[in-house]
Amino acid sequence: MSAPSSAILSILFTLLFYVFWATSYPTQDAFLQCLSRNSQTSSPISEITYTPNNSSYPSVLQFYIRNLRFVSSSTPKPLLIIAPTHVSHIQASIICSKLHKLQIRIRSGGHDFDGLSYVSDVPFVILDMFNLRSIKIDIANEVVWVDSGATLGELFYRIAEKSRVHGFPAGVCPTVGVGGHFSGGGYGNLMRKYGLSIDNVVDAIVVDVNGRVLNRESMGEDLFWAIRGGGGASFGVIVSWKVKLVRVPENVAVFRVERTLEQGATNIVYQWQLIADKIDTNLFIRVVLMPSIKKGYNTVRAKFVALFLGNADRLFSLMTEKFPELGLKQKDCIDMSWVESLLYWYNYANGTSTKVLLERVTQSDKCSKKKSDYVQKPISKTDLDKIWKRMMELKKPVMTFNPYGGRMSEISKSETAFPHRAGNVYKIQYSVNWKEEGVEAANHYLSLIRGLYDYMTPYVSESPRCSYLNYRDIDIGVNKNGHTSYEEASVWGTKYFEGNFDRLISVKSRVDPENFFRYEQSIPSLASWNKKMVA
Repeated sequence: MSAPSSAILSILFTLLFYVFWATSYPTQDAFLQCLSRNSQTSSPISEITYTPNNSSYPSVLQFYIRNLRFVSSSTPKPLLIIAPTHVSHIQASIICSKLHKLQIRIRSGGHDFDGLSYVSDVPFVILDMFNLRSIKIDIANEVVWVDSGATLGELFYRIAEKSRVHGFPAGVCPTVGVGGHFSGGGYGNLMRKYGLSIDNVVDAIVVDVNGRVLNRESMGEDLFWAIRGGGGASFGVIVSWKVKLVRVPENVAVFRVERTLEQGATNIVYQWQLIADKIDTNLFIRVVLMPSIKKGYNTVRAKFVALFLGNADRLFSLMTEKFPELGLKQKDCIDMSWVESLLYWYNYANGTSTKVLLERVTQSDKCSKKKSDYVQKPISKTDLDKIWKRMMELKKPVMTFNPYGGRMSEISKSETAFPHRAGNVYKIQYSVNWKEEGVEAANHYLSLIRGLYDYMTPYVSESPRCSYLNYRDIDIGVNKNGHTSYEEASVWGTKYFEGNFDRLISVKSRVDPENFFRYEQSIPSLASWNKKMVA
């Protein structure tokens, strides 16, 4: 099928979608009336509800879409968007969506690589959490209550306002929403010292399928376990999280250096594999591998980026002793505060004000696709050379190696729903970005990243080949809409959750037996599936 005809069919599908809504469901007014009846607050829910005939609807929808693959006219749109400012707005949204048989997609930041929090092929509404972004910091007790609609940048900035010696382990991209990031694990450059975000969560507020507002005590330890790494949107709406802060030095040290193949990158990357998960737990060294294709000169560039919870002198000494192959110079190591290191890691220019962390929208959004893998034994130099050759042939995809070890090897696989702990040397993120529009361009770039992913099969985890939930990837499998069997869901579920998948299903079957909270990679309810089979 040609690209134009495919686009026309997509547009027709979208039109039929709304016709289906108009003929098969109660009127929009009836749904809005239901919301008003069930929202017990002085703040009218109508003021934060956006329908397609509302002039703000397009901007609200697109404001937190980070992947431009999902802003085309043919992308299915929500029947309405609810941006709650109060927990009763969430309760009403759940009650009315159940009553009118609409799916809810829960969005807390939009960094959803495959768009599952704001796109669906069945009638749906978006519960957009961006108005709920309170951050309450108690430095004396070293804890924070942070709403799911806050961004990591906002959280980091507010911590730094209160203390120079406290931080929190989470990702380095400041515009990521807290809700999705925490519930999927929360990976960042403090993980070797302090684990993931979820390893530092001590309580949460959740609205369940029955509209009840639950904390850790009232939800029970099973559900509290599940939302820490199992993906919160399968179980309810997470309103806020209570997290414990971690200690950081007044000054940390960083470096960023780049080596090409001609400068010995193959040997350096190989040596990195041997030490990155075993070196001082205060040190995190990421490697970003980029093909560089120029006329008459092709190479792969390896960029090494580090965070050290100590000073620059100690960092240089440690690198000289443990990783001399990198050839680090004293001048490469820079002292700065922890919050300044966040700007450094996100490539802001030196001297940028930390207030940039409060900006919720980035201007660099592109079309993109991400995938992930786990590496459990070092890849040989010979095989690295083969991988570089393949990267140069494909020209576009980038790989990022993130080291494990330290605290990650000390926490049991079953402590939280996130299972990827001991036994992993590093995690790979595959990434491809593009600006060209259209189906043909998308298919081209998707084929490139899938080609690199397929090529890496012999070098990564197997039985199952594991993936990271927060790098959503529908290539590894999806549920059929609605009542998915255990066998169908386990195709992707064991890749994200390994042996924790069965316990997640057990929790889901208890707290949401009718499988209301569902999407393409949600945890299925066996109770719902069994009911369908009996019927």
